[in-house]
Amino acid sequence: MKKHNFSAGPCILPGEVMQQAAQAVQELDGSGLSLIEISHRSAAFIEIMDKACELALELLGLNGKGYKALFLHGGASTQFLATAYNLLENMGAYLNTGTWSTKAIKEAKLLGKVVEVASSADANFNYIPKEYSIPADADYLHITTNNTIFGTQVKTLPEIDTVLVSDSSSDIFSRQLDFSKFGILYAGAQKNMGPAGTTLVVVKEDVLGKVTRCIPSMLDYSLHCSKDSMFNTPPVFAVYSSMLTLDWLQKNGGIKAIEAKNNTKAELMYGEIDRNPLFQGFAAVEDRSTMNATFTLEKVELKERFDSMCEDALICGINGHRSVGGYRASMYNALPLTSVQTLVDVMKEFERTA
Repeated sequence: MKKHNFSAGPCILPGEVMQQAAQAVQELDGSGLSLIEISHRSAAFIEIMDKACELALELLGLNGKGYKALFLHGGASTQFLATAYNLLENMGAYLNTGTWSTKAIKEAKLLGKVVEVASSADANFNYIPKEYSIPADADYLHITTNNTIFGTQVKTLPEIDTVLVSDSSSDIFSRQLDFSKFGILYAGAQKNMGPAGTTLVVVKEDVLGKVTRCIPSMLDYSLHCSKDSMFNTPPVFAVYSSMLTLDWLQKNGGIKAIEAKNNTKAELMYGEIDRNPLFQGFAAVEDRSTMNATFTLEKVELKERFDSMCEDALICGINGHRSVGGYRASMYNALPLTSVQTLVDVMKEFERTA
């Protein structure tokens, strides 16, 4: 029986995507070959890559606006360094809202001057700073739109005069934003898009080519753009599965439709956290993520009992990160409302029998 998968990532994918990907591993579209043994230079895979890139831009509303979609290796962690390599000339500005932005800052400091314009470290990253200024000579501002570990989310994009860069690994394709405000947007696939193994980088080409340093080939976005994500052997299975997920999203109404479903799931989850006296939400209410609900038990001595009830209900993946403790319910695009309802029912029964 399928479990209710609240894992923060790698995470749940649509059932039909899993079935199609599994079939393709056996044989791709009647070709007599497995997906994972075809040449990445074959017409069949080039078509897959082109469709994945096209779907990404279509869903984000960026087709015909000077953007390229790339599917690259190395995870979002490699993009911490790659974005700095491609953009940092005078100074990089960073909004520090958690573990991943902290790591992005560390990588950028290897290349040049970095300024932290604001941080929520003073409260263990349970909120998003709102008031900050960006130095006039900053080459870019880097933000993390959703903080998986702490359960916070940037609700309004900053209005700035420089390039906006975002790590959107855990909320990509989950809500409507004006994506044309971004110069570079990147996201590991393993939250909302596909299996671990590839990273989507969406880059506005006119922000590139302005640094004086030499950029290593594998970190050079201009090179990857010129080769249409095919500079080296791409992660074939991860790209194919991501293409299937993006196609599934488009066929089901795109980002607008999935945002409405995500909001319904989040409202149900947070409603119970706030109602139930045995639980306490971690993130500031105004900054709560629709993707990752973080909460703690008011009585830690009851943890074993609650964990046992969740296990009996086939709920998995809700243990919180060690930085926060407690619990984290990740509600990515493919998680059905019924799974959230199951967790809420367990929380209610836990309260009733406490």
